[in-house]
Amino acid sequence: MVGWNPTELERLANAPEIEVSSLREDGALTKPAAIWTVRVGDELYVRSARGEAGGWIKAAEQRHEGRIEDDSNGVDVVFDDAPHHLDAEIDAAFRAKYGTLSGPLDSITADAAGANTIRLVPR
Repeated sequence: MVGWNPTELERLANAPEIEVSSLREDGALTKPAAIWTVRVGDELYVRSARGEAGGWIKAAEQRHEGRIEDDSNGVDVVFDDAPHHLDAEIDAAFRAKYGTLSGPLDSITADAAGANTIRLVPR
């Protein structure tokens, strides 16, 4: 797997939302879902505000491959389990980026969401 292109990483990290689609068994992509993404170091992380109940995360955990898109570009990615020693840093990144949106922010930083943090890896 390759690392992020610095320009691409910066653009996706600064996007208010991105869309995520999972790769199905037949090679088609699922319907995109709008999600929040944050950067910690040189990595991008996403969470389901609904924890395991989120439809997009269920699909992502089946094939571990998909696509993310912002307003200008798409990137094929691998959905990798995030290391949990970074949970506090990822929570802080979500709070720093989305701190004015208290309801959704409370959901995305809850234990249920943190347990399902995904690292996005370009492929």
